[in-house]
Amino acid sequence: MKKEPLTLLRTLFDRAVEVADPMRSIGAFLPEKPEGRVIVVGAGKASARMAEAVEAAWGPCEGLVITRYGYGRPCKGIEIIEAAHPVPDAAGVAATGRMMTLLSGLQPEDFVLALISGGASALLCTPAEGVTLAEKQAVNAALLASGAPIDKMNTVRKHLSRVKGGQLGAFSAPARMLALMISDVPGDDMAFIGSGPTVGDASTVEDARTILSEWRIDVPDSVRMALSRPSGVVPPGDPRLSQVVNRIFAAPRQSLEAAADLGRSQGCEVRMLGDDLEGEARDVAAAQAALALAEQVKRGAGAPPLLLLSGGELTVTRRGDGIGGPNAEFCLALALALDGAAGIHAIACDTDGVDGAAEVAGAVVHPGTLGAAKQAGVDPAQALARNDAHRFFAAIGDQVVTGPTLTNVNDFRAILIG
Repeated sequence: MKKEPLTLLRTLFDRAVEVADPMRSIGAFLPEKPEGRVIVVGAGKASARMAEAVEAAWGPCEGLVITRYGYGRPCKGIEIIEAAHPVPDAAGVAATGRMMTLLSGLQPEDFVLALISGGASALLCTPAEGVTLAEKQAVNAALLASGAPIDKMNTVRKHLSRVKGGQLGAFSAPARMLALMISDVPGDDMAFIGSGPTVGDASTVEDARTILSEWRIDVPDSVRMALSRPSGVVPPGDPRLSQVVNRIFAAPRQSLEAAADLGRSQGCEVRMLGDDLEGEARDVAAAQAALALAEQVKRGAGAPPLLLLSGGELTVTRRGDGIGGPNAEFCLALALALDGAAGIHAIACDTDGVDGAAEVAGAVVHPGTLGAAKQAGVDPAQALARNDAHRFFAAIGDQVVTGPTLTNVNDFRAILIG
């Protein structure tokens, strides 16, 4: 191995992010700029960077894109508006209204380029009839704390919206639309990237009600009323979506493969555990720790280091009052399960640079993690019980802080053995 373990792990994460940068990856999927009126719209944590890349190829364009606070980029024609994520705010609602006005009254000869990435579910916000923003915010916050998988959360969000679940695409008819997406969902299902504003969806309000019941999410009467009548979600095959083409141009698999290639160049054996892992962060950490310890026992002297790579989107069922996120919680649970095992190092980060409730990408784990915690006077088991992983890793100096990465292909996890 040519680099120190933690240096190598951070380099692998940086490589995964670099490969998913829209400035590098979107150009191959852009056609020549169409003749006539062209409108660029979009939403998500990577959408401003996507818009910047589009104007680098096409020149100044008419349009409006909504991104997270702090994630704006300079564009010459496309207006960039910043709003709140992961819980929507009034700025997002106002910007979505302006976007719909921009798209109203289009003709068959017009062309819409939609730029969609993770985060669009919160940033593209027009609550269903009778539901206030405050009520939508409360439901969104409860979903995030419930531990529900992203597809379940987004199903509810679609049926409480007038823009998600194919409704943005249908609203643009009869204009032609190309929707380019960065996937941040397990399995790369386009219907769940940003709650699929340009993609038809077969789910029903009954499905949304079942999810709320299954995950024990209490909702106000207005939400129950909204889910008692048909929503505006557009089914697959609806003629209003006949002129919409949806394409993914960057996904977790590409980033993991780039990290794997870099790992091999550094003398590592690489094993992919999947780019679509889901589940409770602490449970996945326990399973991967057990695998790492078993592999360490099996590997003989002189064997090359083994690199375990995985992606996907883990969840946290919020039980405590701490500051955490799924990647930091994975790392904390992993450190406890490894119990200081020699020769095992790990990193887990969100590729958008934000893990849960803090402006922190994630954390690193090493054989000295628990010793450092003892020296700093912090209790790892207590921190895990409180969902307080970010404060734990801040106390021992093992957070990974990147700032806005301007892309989002979900979680990146790497465990290095040897």
